Amino acid sequence: MSKSNIIQLSEFDITQKIIESLSNVCTRAVLFSIKNESKDATQIADELKISLSTVYKTLCTLEDLALVEVNKYIISSEGKKIKQYRSRIGKVEITLETSEPSLNLYPNTSNPKSNF
Repeated sequence: MSKSNIIQLSEFDITQKIIESLSNVCTRAVLFSIKNESKDATQIADELKISLSTVYKTLCTLEDLALVEVNKYIISSEGKKIKQYRSRIGKVEITLETSEPSLNLYPNTSNPKSNF
């Protein structure tokens, strides 16, 4: 049985996954866009001038990491149910004092529904 190296072990670490996700400029832009108000994917794509598929993929990743939530649903004029997303975090601190980074997530205080 071979011994796993630190990079392989880190792939399964949630802290590592969050740090990797937040290192992406698109991810940070989407997260910042929905910090103070709920928006649907189309609104985010239009505001940030990025493709709708990129926004959906980013939101899916952020939702999997519990960094965003569906705050509410609205019904479009065509009768479709549209998700409104909101950031669950208001502040992130990443500290590199040892070989393993420390991650502190703080709740989005402009979002009273979140309990992080």
